[in-house]
Amino acid sequence: MTSQAQGCGPVNQSDPDSMAGRADRYALYQESVQDVESEIDFVLATWSELRSRPAALLREDFCGAANTACEWVKRSHSHQAYGVDHDPDVLAWGALHNVSRLTSEQQTRVELVRADVNSNHVPAADIVLAMNFSYYLLNSRHELRRYFENVRSGLKADGILFLDAFGGYEAHQELEESRPCQGFTYIWEQASFNPIDAMMQCHIHFEFPDESRWSRAFSYHWRLWSLPETQELLREAGFEHVDVYWEGTDPESGEGDGIYRPATTGDADPGWVCYVVAQNGVKAG
Repeated sequence: MTSQAQGCGPVNQSDPDSMAGRADRYALYQESVQDVESEIDFVLATWSELRSRPAALLREDFCGAANTACEWVKRSHSHQAYGVDHDPDVLAWGALHNVSRLTSEQQTRVELVRADVNSNHVPAADIVLAMNFSYYLLNSRHELRRYFENVRSGLKADGILFLDAFGGYEAHQELEESRPCQGFTYIWEQASFNPIDAMMQCHIHFEFPDESRWSRAFSYHWRLWSLPETQELLREAGFEHVDVYWEGTDPESGEGDGIYRPATTGDADPGWVCYVVAQNGVKAG
């Protein structure tokens, strides 16, 4: 959910009182896509492994409704967060539905900034996050390198950038996957993929028990950046250490165990999600 996500598509609501017609797409997105608790768990654990001092200031780029920024300030009285996005509608929704639910004291430590992520309106951060594959919306090497350069300039000397990434051979296919959620069904559609330029058209749809549907609640036209490309551009932007954190495998189920560790070899799975951690300065020995 980012400022560059294309506008919502049609709500199939012949009955204006249908579940689709009454739905809130941002709330559905947070429920079905985001897991901010696990995300911040990973960020905190990785920071503590790499740095001997505590992190205080986090910047969430392409923040959407700033759900992750709010989770950050909940974790410690010393935590401060900035959420940066240029979409006023989603920022207003986040202020109403996420920031307002914090305590009064916590609200003083989170600030939503309406700006392009390449403009420096935020103090130097310990941590910058660009999650939910939001940087895939930067479609050229020039754009992505420029963004990484901007992030590096906006980090403290020992700051760290956290990204997520997805891939696998199914990522290049046109497909549709559904997953039941509480009170609705989440549908991810990869509508098209161009192997010549690695551009994808993807949509998120929601279906409801009354058979109403919100088609194209979110749409993305983005580039499927490969891990080698992302790592190369981070290094070109000046990051001294770039590591991929790959998910381990549960020996009993054969599924992912939810634990991500630095790796140089990954499994050729049909679909995978990993983290990329870029360090601006010293690396722990």
